[in-house]
Amino acid sequence: MPRVVAAETLDGLAENDPAAMRSRRDLQRVHRMMGTRAMVTQALRRMSTARTTHSPLRILELGAGDGSLMLGVARALKGACPRVELMLLDRQALVGCATVAHYADLGWTAVSQVMDVFVWAASDEAPQPGRSASACWDVIVSNLFLHHFENPPLASLLVAIESRTEHFFACEPRRAPLALVGSHLIGAIGANSVTRQDAVLSVHAGFRDQEISALWPARKAAWTLNEYSAGLFSHCFRAERIEIDGATPP
Repeated sequence: MPRVVAAETLDGLAENDPAAMRSRRDLQRVHRMMGTRAMVTQALRRMSTARTTHSPLRILELGAGDGSLMLGVARALKGACPRVELMLLDRQALVGCATVAHYADLGWTAVSQVMDVFVWAASDEAPQPGRSASACWDVIVSNLFLHHFENPPLASLLVAIESRTEHFFACEPRRAPLALVGSHLIGAIGANSVTRQDAVLSVHAGFRDQEISALWPARKAAWTLNEYSAGLFSHCFRAERIEIDGATPP
């Protein structure tokens, strides 16, 4: 199964299009079915445990959508990460005030940023005090997002991510026969036509083996990379910086 990236229907619909709104609700069920929240929770728990600073944990989610997935993660991590500053970046304004308030109830300060990810990649972000010279974020996360891009632009995006964080975690569709069968059966959970079509396209554009690692920037010696299959349908990638300003952190 060669990797084939095609434009997904949801990406071309307006924010308030009824079919798009229904499809975003479908995606919440898809995440539950795939166990995405548990995978992200486990990765963030591991990354936050390794921290030695008492400053707030700064997290950026790329392609955050309506922010509901990370909100589920925040609830699962309640108490484990008491001070979190979260930016939810998406090219559409989908994060509601109620969602931001739910984050606040958990002690997370959430901010929505409406921006195309490649505009973000080209922006000039300054590193924060107490972090490595290149890092702006403790953790950058993406969920069902990287597979939207062909390899050349994806490699460019990974360069921006590598230069701005200490940790990166991505959960993507697995490009495999079982996942493809599952994508054709997604109508069984009541998904609409947009979700049904996009699910199949997502699997064809998904990842396997070490494909994301191969696109990671050349300074691989400064990172621990871990790419693996998870659950029945997911493919995960985790990158952790092991070199900060030329020294290995404790």
